[in-house]
Amino acid sequence: MSILSQNKTLYGSDVKIITQASNCSVYQFEGETGKGTMTSYAVFPGIELIYNDFKMGNCFSNKNPYTNIMEINHCSQGRFECEFHNGSFIYLKEGDLSVNMLGNHTKNSCFPLEHYVGVSVVIDLEVAKEYTNSLMEDVSIDLFGLRDRICFHDKCFIMRTTPSINHIFSELYTVPDKIKKGYFKLKVLELLLFLSAIDVDDQRREPQYFNKCQVDGVKQIKKYLVAHLDRQFTLAELSNQFDISLTAMKSCFKGVYGTTIFSFVRGYRMQIAAEMLLEGKESVTVIAGKVGYSNASKFAAAFKKEMGVPPMQYKKNCLIGAGSIRLE
Repeated sequence: MSILSQNKTLYGSDVKIITQASNCSVYQFEGETGKGTMTSYAVFPGIELIYNDFKMGNCFSNKNPYTNIMEINHCSQGRFECEFHNGSFIYLKEGDLSVNMLGNHTKNSCFPLEHYVGVSVVIDLEVAKEYTNSLMEDVSIDLFGLRDRICFHDKCFIMRTTPSINHIFSELYTVPDKIKKGYFKLKVLELLLFLSAIDVDDQRREPQYFNKCQVDGVKQIKKYLVAHLDRQFTLAELSNQFDISLTAMKSCFKGVYGTTIFSFVRGYRMQIAAEMLLEGKESVTVIAGKVGYSNASKFAAAFKKEMGVPPMQYKKNCLIGAGSIRLE
């Protein structure tokens, strides 16, 4: 039986089993802001590899912590936010690796960009230790020693993206079905050996934390900006309006959303503009005004910079791709 099946509240009571087989189970999480799926593969006894694909803002959290279960996460797309009981926040960004014991009780978790794709390796230390102490003649992995070294004092260990991490995880996202079973075993062993060999003191840079007041402030700013796409704001105006220092606002916004306020707003405006273009109800000039551009030419230039092609070419390409326009 899988770790998730045995510990039904590991990721909260709202997680439901969609399909279940001997070595692969699919779980679904549904919340107020969307849905997510976790596809879990049994790799070794007590060790599972899970593909995470969430299109939602909110997230489960370990409300019922499990002391001897380790979770290793790799973020491929999106961002993961974790709020601790002391009021601090930390973020896992694309390419990052985290190692955490699920006995480390967190207050709340979410996906700030409302989407998240990644891989998790979940290990029940008590069960898995019997199989990893001496898997092969030259492969010996001490899971409890790994826990004590990397997650001492129940701290979450975060390793920012490196070529080594990318090498381990990149191929996991494109594994052919026919070799998955054996390939997962090799990759999990590679990951555990890598973590066993790293210099923790060298890698343990104090991650950047933000306080609740700052995070709440920039989330209100983001909400305000997307509700007023037709208006232009300066950073100073936003800083004054939401009573947050300019430096803290810029730093925290990038920490939460992974980009500057300017880049976020431009990207969001162009995504909304692209949707309106495909609806076909309004002209480019009207759409430009609705997303904050009084000049259609400036809008077209900004759209091309963000989307790669001018507005009308984008619309044409999408219609061709959807089969609405037939080429002779």
